[in-house]
Amino acid sequence: MFRSLLVLAASALALGACDSASETATQRSTEAVGPMHTPPPPPPLPGQIVRFKAGTQLPALTFSDPSGAQLSTADLKGTPVVLNLWATWCAPCVIEMPTLDALAGQLEGDVKVLTVSQDVRGAEVVAPFFEQREFAYLEQWLDPDAKLNQALNEEGLMPVTILFDAEGKELFRVAGGYEWDSEEAIAAISEALASASAE
Repeated sequence: MFRSLLVLAASALALGACDSASETATQRSTEAVGPMHTPPPPPPLPGQIVRFKAGTQLPALTFSDPSGAQLSTADLKGTPVVLNLWATWCAPCVIEMPTLDALAGQLEGDVKVLTVSQDVRGAEVVAPFFEQREFAYLEQWLDPDAKLNQALNEEGLMPVTILFDAEGKELFRVAGGYEWDSEEAIAAISEALASASAE
């Protein structure tokens, strides 16, 4: 009985969104065993769409890819954006990445899907992660100083995914793992963007 309770408690902790405050400790433990030898993560609890920060403007920040090419959030004006803040050490983040890749393919040309890593080790861990998974649509964007996380995610939970309209105004967000390639997600994105453009 006691063992069962321990298993349940451990599962509940693992299933929630990742707390970015534990990032350093988690990455140190990952360094000890190596990023390619960690056990497969458990399935995440589904996140929920919330609108408590709707209308918030996307801050003017710049991030880069492993080659050093830079992208400014100001360059995103004119195109709706699904912005995902994630890290290789965050189990729900890792699990939902393929669904974001699929979403990027389905919305290509209409909505930009950006996944921006908050890993402090940057390309050192992100490049092998992408190479191993062979995403078809996602690009490698890095924010090792976590400026986006500090500006947009006061709660510190990851993953956090935010939909911005073409003017850079937030429409909704999801903290925690989510099936971004589901009919529900695509419908929610379409409805939110249609409502925003009608205003």
